Amino acid sequence: MTAKNKLGLFDFTMIVIGLVIGMGIFRTAKDAARAALNPTIYFGAWIVGGLVALCGALTYAEIGSRYPVTGGYYKVFSYAYHPSIAFGLNSSILISNAASVSGVALIGAGYISKVFLGTGATDVVKVLIAIGAIFIFYGVNLLGLRMSAKTQSVLMLIKIAMILLLITSLFFPSAYANDPSATAGHDAISWKDWIKSFGITLIAISFTYGGYQQTINFGSEVDKASKNIPRSIFIGITVIILLYLTVNVAYYKIVGFDSMKTTGEIASVVVAKMFGVTGANFFSGLLFLSVLAYVNVSLMSNPRVVYAMSEDGIFPKVFQKKNEKRDVLIVSLTVFSALCIVVLFFADTFEKILSFSIFLDSFGMATSAATIFILRKRTKELDGTGIYKMRLFPLQPVIFIAAYVFVCTSIVFNTPYIALTGATVLVGFTLIYFVIRNLSKTHTE
Repeated sequence: MTAKNKLGLFDFTMIVIGLVIGMGIFRTAKDAARAALNPTIYFGAWIVGGLVALCGALTYAEIGSRYPVTGGYYKVFSYAYHPSIAFGLNSSILISNAASVSGVALIGAGYISKVFLGTGATDVVKVLIAIGAIFIFYGVNLLGLRMSAKTQSVLMLIKIAMILLLITSLFFPSAYANDPSATAGHDAISWKDWIKSFGITLIAISFTYGGYQQTINFGSEVDKASKNIPRSIFIGITVIILLYLTVNVAYYKIVGFDSMKTTGEIASVVVAKMFGVTGANFFSGLLFLSVLAYVNVSLMSNPRVVYAMSEDGIFPKVFQKKNEKRDVLIVSLTVFSALCIVVLFFADTFEKILSFSIFLDSFGMATSAATIFILRKRTKELDGTGIYKMRLFPLQPVIFIAAYVFVCTSIVFNTPYIALTGATVLVGFTLIYFVIRNLSKTHTE
């Protein structure tokens, strides 16, 4: 791969931001506010989530610097643990990521159809719009890594501008809620209720901050990877934390904490208070563009995991087919895009399909971050060669791992069925790995 086709600092930073800022910041506030017993818990969870994300960003920056390979989120599990764990976890996450792309595309279709068709758009129309969005960015990604990266940069700048628009509502005191604070008092909350509330709130928030772990999938495709991967991750996460905290202050001031618990489209409500219904409709159109940014970056990242699995001999070699001139993983991209479209036809069970991924992602985040301890031992020869190396180690990965263990524990206690489903899927795919391996050995003998 030539240096001309590789991702620079700015493009990769936009990819980092695109992987993290999906639709969550426009929708998660309702779920997080509903789980939080008071504003202190709510904002405390956002701050803690941001600090955890920063610790995770620094950890993944060093992982990516020490092990810069395409499909890194699969490769690092295989290298540090065992290929069966890498296959089991990544296969599960690939399916949940496809479901996530489909679900987000449907959400975006709902926004754009509302602008042009009002509330009368049928589910079929929304599915067709979602399919169209996936097809468009399948085509964009077929044009090459540079084209999809530049497209991502433009879409992310639009999305950041949308968040900044929400933040400007802080300069409209006339739009403030009469009483933005919560009605619940601090004295009425026991420490057990406080911890439980904080845990459930953090579950929603942690996944609004999640996604940057997929940056290690690009590895060797980043120009000066050992330097630009950690720089992009650090800059991207810092920007995201500042944007998230500020926009949540805007939600709190404009909508009010109690109203946030019941308001579905909080962002649109904020814009409507500033610019009326027309402004809210225009913002809904921009939300569709923000959806496209997530669809595009997902079609960039996930096929690289499929490619890495093929390199390890788990998937057929055809998944390694690559257009060298444009740097396009043709088969892997096509199969993942097709999977996203197939999931759309099961949209009525989307929440069920996606719910188990919450547990799997938490498990994956904790275990992937833990690979830094193994990588440091196995790649000592890289120390002092210019790679990124965390200061205050092992504080950052320990904080990050502890936080996601806490999230996993909260899921187990609050929704044990989801945790059991996730664990079962993970074990199932891990067993499939050994079946595939045995079949491969049988055919080669």
